[in-house]
Amino acid sequence: MKSTKNRRLTALKLWVDKNFGNNNTILLLSFFIGVLGATAAIVIKNLLHFTTTLLSTAFPEAQLNYFYLAFPFVGIILTVLYVTFFVKDDINHGVSIVLNSIGNYNGKLRRHNIYTSMVASSVTVGFGGSVGLEAPIVLTGSAIGSNFARLFNLSHKNTIILLACGSSAAMAAIFKAPVASIVFAIEVLMLDLTSAAVVPLLISAATGTILSLLFLGEGVMLTQAPTSPFNIANVGIYIILGIAAGLVSVYFLRTSRFIEKLFQKLKNKYVKVVIGSLILGGLIFVFPVFYGEGYESITMLIDGKREMLLNNSPFFSLLVNNHFVFILFIVGIVFLKVVAMAITNAAGGVGGVFAPSLFVGAFLGFLIAEVLNHNFGFSFPIANCVLAGMAGVMAGVMHAPLTGIFLIAELTTGYNLLIPLMITSSISYVTSKMFEKHSVYTRQLAEKGKLKTHNKDKFAVHKIDFMNLLDTNITSVPLHASLRTYVSKIEESKRNIFVVLDNEQRFSGLLLMDDHRDVIFKQELYDLVMVKDLLYTPDVVVYDTDTAEQMVAKFQKTNNFNLPVLTNDNKYVGFLSRAKVLGAYKDVIVAESDD
Repeated sequence: MKSTKNRRLTALKLWVDKNFGNNNTILLLSFFIGVLGATAAIVIKNLLHFTTTLLSTAFPEAQLNYFYLAFPFVGIILTVLYVTFFVKDDINHGVSIVLNSIGNYNGKLRRHNIYTSMVASSVTVGFGGSVGLEAPIVLTGSAIGSNFARLFNLSHKNTIILLACGSSAAMAAIFKAPVASIVFAIEVLMLDLTSAAVVPLLISAATGTILSLLFLGEGVMLTQAPTSPFNIANVGIYIILGIAAGLVSVYFLRTSRFIEKLFQKLKNKYVKVVIGSLILGGLIFVFPVFYGEGYESITMLIDGKREMLLNNSPFFSLLVNNHFVFILFIVGIVFLKVVAMAITNAAGGVGGVFAPSLFVGAFLGFLIAEVLNHNFGFSFPIANCVLAGMAGVMAGVMHAPLTGIFLIAELTTGYNLLIPLMITSSISYVTSKMFEKHSVYTRQLAEKGKLKTHNKDKFAVHKIDFMNLLDTNITSVPLHASLRTYVSKIEESKRNIFVVLDNEQRFSGLLLMDDHRDVIFKQELYDLVMVKDLLYTPDVVVYDTDTAEQMVAKFQKTNNFNLPVLTNDNKYVGFLSRAKVLGAYKDVIVAESDD
């Protein structure tokens, strides 16, 4: 049965290649991936809608708030059980998984990634987990593209293009924002901006958007946002908002990292579930807006329905009647939403930071506009500030200012806010980069040297496995040997370089035959001259713990053709050749170039 299936797939590949050619095959596949990626996004949204609707109708309205205290625990424990006994793989941090596959596995993603993150995230968010669906959607769409490429045995360059097509189609379907989805693939997934990549992305993004319009309708969050035209007098406020968004982004990144490390100290996953769920439930009880993705709350902010944000809060009457307490409540939302998000993921839930970053940005923008208008007599348009804040925090957290700009511009179906979005996003991005070199998606991969970047030279250096390039065939000579022993080693070797080791096999220095021609032909010196008198100790050596950049820098510093590689305790490992490193570098560059 399996061989019959393989023969059919081979026949299909041959027929497609024969009738369409390689380039047209990629374009054709980008359409089908667009269909499947959009379908996956639509399914995951409907799964979430089904779960939340089921829960909201399960209990009388008056009891909802109290039952919601327990919902996060149910969602997280179900997710943990599903991942532990069914998936048996890490499916959290979906965008980071995609980036890791691009940088280190030629864009190959496992087949289960097509559906497992959809199920897990729908359960987590549907039961109140304070995270977003976008990262699981990106992972799902990317896995569809990756596995299609594997099915047709495409090169890794085309595999990455189709992976990005799946991601773009899924995002375009969720937000009905095709341009932003393409920019996301280029800016966040680090896809090279070439015609070979952009045209398939255009096809997938357009396909995803059209299918979304057909099945989900034209209504989308923020479409009817009551924005005001840009007023140059408000530039200063957008600058302040940009700085604030950048600083909040730094808080976002560091707090989520701190909580994640804190929960990692708990070895029992079920203890994590209990502790995390208790904290999350308490936060949702006080701040009901933390329940789920939070897009409804953003819409309420923009529409001016602020009192609806306070529904089910135990402090409703106090918040409605006291503006100062209301402002403190909004401050709490801005800073504690990050905690709720991080705890959801750290406790075992599956979800992303995309929606939380938009949520935090929206409330930050509202906070600044409300304070200025109420306390300082401004009449600054709140909707503008909310939308600019969303783009600003997204830019700072993801280090993706263009994605933030185009996403909000497309969501509001117009470009009235383009200048404010540009100001806020760019300033937030610069501010965040001053304190955090890497984004929420790239930090861990960058620390391990596994992150693909638009800098091909830097990526190629990281891609090289230097330890596989070691030359271990260079003859060694004992430190306390005589010239006679050295000469005998020369007779046995075809190399003109020798490594000198002491009795514990520690590195002592090198012998270069060309430097010793004046003595190696004088037999009367064979028992008089010692190796330790002839060796020289190189100024620069490579350690097996050096980073890729450190190894390359050492070659550049010395201009040597070979460098010895040692362990930290000075044990000899082998030699690294400049020629082999250059050859490996060229191989990576060629593999990353357009086919």
